Amino acid sequence: MSDRLPPLTALRAFDAAARHMSFAKAAAELNVTPAALSFQIKSLEEHLGRPLFRRLNRAVELTEEGRALAPGAQEGFEVLTAAWRAARRLQDNTTLTVTAGPALTAKWLAPRLYDFARAHPEIDLRISTSLRLVDLARDEVDVAIRFGQGSDAGLYSVSARKEWMIPVMTPELANRFPTPESLRDAPLIFDESISFLDPPVDWPTWFRAVGIDFTPQRGAHFSNADHAIDAAVAGVGVVLGRRPMIIKDVIEGRLVMPFKTAVETDARFRFVCLAGAETQPKIAAFRDWFLAEIAKTAHISDGLTIVHVRDIPPK
Repeated sequence: MSDRLPPLTALRAFDAAARHMSFAKAAAELNVTPAALSFQIKSLEEHLGRPLFRRLNRAVELTEEGRALAPGAQEGFEVLTAAWRAARRLQDNTTLTVTAGPALTAKWLAPRLYDFARAHPEIDLRISTSLRLVDLARDEVDVAIRFGQGSDAGLYSVSARKEWMIPVMTPELANRFPTPESLRDAPLIFDESISFLDPPVDWPTWFRAVGIDFTPQRGAHFSNADHAIDAAVAGVGVVLGRRPMIIKDVIEGRLVMPFKTAVETDARFRFVCLAGAETQPKIAAFRDWFLAEIAKTAHISDGLTIVHVRDIPPK
């Protein structure tokens, strides 16, 4: 039996029909007539010498041979599509697609994009806000800004500065709650977006870092960091703010850091792209700008006592 592959168009027709289990839907996906799709599948079956579908009255089902072929056909077209997209991206020297989380985009990235656009008018920057872990080899994304404690094996990755959290509040609330001890009675805000960190960096952890054994039970809980920060700006309460999320509001005076103890975590923001892609001018330009922007606000750490979470005694 020959291992010569059948025509690609016939395999494409089979893949679509196997995924939809419908010749009509597969034909619509491929923008061909049902008769044309049926002809392609029939030619594939003749090439194999066995039927791939059982034609029923109002449906189709895969034969044993069809079930054997379907996973490989689907995977093969996915790999081929990803490779084609990667090849096309290499030809595009002007469009740069960056994905980042909604909170970082709102609180750090978006306010600075004008400066990047002004410095690099030749680059058409596109921002995709998502917490989904994209596949840089498959998805049409050039750069991902990721946060966490995980690794980026097989990718080019550059870590940002140390990530720490510190209580921030409006100046008015700072006057009402001038000491760490007074925060026992303050309205606290909980940022649940960092609940996955291990060890945790939360209110009980910060209180232990300043020598206070206190586990707050009440307060407003937010699943998004930017919403938690916005609530603090509105005077709702005191939030344990993450460095990049609070920088703009602190520098511009909407929030203050009345206490000087911050808790550092192992987690970092990382600039990530495919290995080798970092040499592309558009990606190198965005990386250099990203790191330079972070360096501009490094002074926010001046005068702080930054305690690593692993150095804080557990409860």
